[in-house]
Amino acid sequence: MSDTTTDPEPQAPRPRRIRHRKVFAVLPTLLTLCNAACGFGAISIAAKVGPDHFAGSELVMAAYLIFLAMVFDMLDGSAARLTNQTSDFGAQLDSLSDAISFGVAPAFLMLQLVHPDHNLMNSIVTVPFHYPPQIPWAIAVLFMVCAILRLARFNVETDEEDSHNFFSGLPSPAAAGVVASFPLGVSKLKEWMSATGTMSWAQPVAHYLLPTLVILLPLITLAVATLMVSRIRYAHFFNQMIRRRQSRKQILQIVFAMVLVSVIHKITLPVLFCVFAFSSPIRAFWERYYLKLKKNKTPSTETKAA
Repeated sequence: MSDTTTDPEPQAPRPRRIRHRKVFAVLPTLLTLCNAACGFGAISIAAKVGPDHFAGSELVMAAYLIFLAMVFDMLDGSAARLTNQTSDFGAQLDSLSDAISFGVAPAFLMLQLVHPDHNLMNSIVTVPFHYPPQIPWAIAVLFMVCAILRLARFNVETDEEDSHNFFSGLPSPAAAGVVASFPLGVSKLKEWMSATGTMSWAQPVAHYLLPTLVILLPLITLAVATLMVSRIRYAHFFNQMIRRRQSRKQILQIVFAMVLVSVIHKITLPVLFCVFAFSSPIRAFWERYYLKLKKNKTPSTETKAA
């Protein structure tokens, strides 16, 4: 009898679709890690600024990296939902990355910007008032702590079935945007200081606003830190723009904001972020106290008339 040995059948190549699925499964995690990398990069670049180094492009670049981290933070959640890869691991990783990019990085950026020895305008204008170094440091620590608390509360209280149209408390990326937008505004005002010709009107404006921004930044950082751990309701503009039909007024507001950002983006960004951060608490105060006071006065007026 002849020995009939059969060679094992060659394995079929792995379908390309399976390989694509694995790539898509890793995509949300990669986007989240890019968020963390941007936060670390912002800290590293801002740390290069010292007493003998003029804080110009470094702080601006660090601010841009924080904004880039916001883009990755926005994309990773959408990518996880599109690829059906939402998990507790992804949520925890996202919060850890956000703590770096929107907690530690903006706090350190604020410290570098307001430091009297190496801020953006030492050689241009004189800042009439400097905080004792302990005060900005304490505000930076408080900002970082509030950002971490905000992220932890979001993980505990948020359900996957929520509509995600509103936030309870100021979102940490928005708070980071408030702080990160200031170096951009300051750098633009610095350009205005040397403006000539038709832009000569900008010199006195910049001369007044530059020291004002440096003095106000720690106070604004303190305010947005407390707003992060508040219970004030904030709209989720990105989700509402996608899921809800916009009114003509809202569309005009969005277009107007986009035009402002495209024309004078470095000056507009601090204004837009501050409007978003402080409009909700102002509206809540108005509805809670002024309208309530108005209601209480109405019955007494009717009684007097009777």
